[in-house]
Amino acid sequence: MDAREETAEMAECILQVNHLSKTFGNHEVLRDIDFVVNKGDVTSIIGASGSGKSTLLRCINLLETPTSGEILYHGENVVARGFKAPQYRTHVGMVFQSFNLFNNMTVLENCITGQVKVLKRSREEAKEHAMKYLQKVGMAPYINARPRQISGGQKQRVAIARALAMDPEVLLFDEPTSALDPEMVGEVLGVMRSLADEGMTMLVVTHEMAFARDVSNHVVYMNQGVICEEGSPADLFGNPQKQETRDFLSRFRNA
Repeated sequence: MDAREETAEMAECILQVNHLSKTFGNHEVLRDIDFVVNKGDVTSIIGASGSGKSTLLRCINLLETPTSGEILYHGENVVARGFKAPQYRTHVGMVFQSFNLFNNMTVLENCITGQVKVLKRSREEAKEHAMKYLQKVGMAPYINARPRQISGGQKQRVAIARALAMDPEVLLFDEPTSALDPEMVGEVLGVMRSLADEGMTMLVVTHEMAFARDVSNHVVYMNQGVICEEGSPADLFGNPQKQETRDFLSRFRNA
């Protein structure tokens, strides 16, 4: 039994999204979204480009403000007036498609600065913590490099280490491999797979169907701003109930 299966037995709810909607002008990007993230879950959100996947993630991290609905973090509504967003974001880490590293800082400094500024750790403690996670993602030999000196796959691994160094309870990944050259995708997915095996709670927007099928314990298929279907990978990939889901998955099988 891996760490994820053990935690699944306790099913501690970390995030609960209720009736979430998001409108840009007259365009409704998300419509009445409901789902739950339990401790140890690895949830993959799949769907065509423009289906609202990334907007959903950005709402959960409060980078976008939902138009209506609620997002409960351990039962507390994070979109309520007066809620302290910066503190919440330290618990809910984010890994972006475009890495978002500070180009004027070394790899090590990228992983230290948030800990010192936001978590108020000492530099020594922050450095020790950063090194632990840079080691974990295989980037310890590159601590003095700047982002321009390393590959896209290496940048994304640094971005994952930086997020982990903040000790988040949940990690959100927004298409973490889609800006990478094909040969670099595997190294990033490998890191994510090992985090999943260790029981890290993860919410992953991805086009990597093999990851969604083999690593997740929960898959959400979105289409045109709504959750069309969700379930275990075995159910969703092996026996999809909705025609839209079948059509979407058949495009990937034939790709």
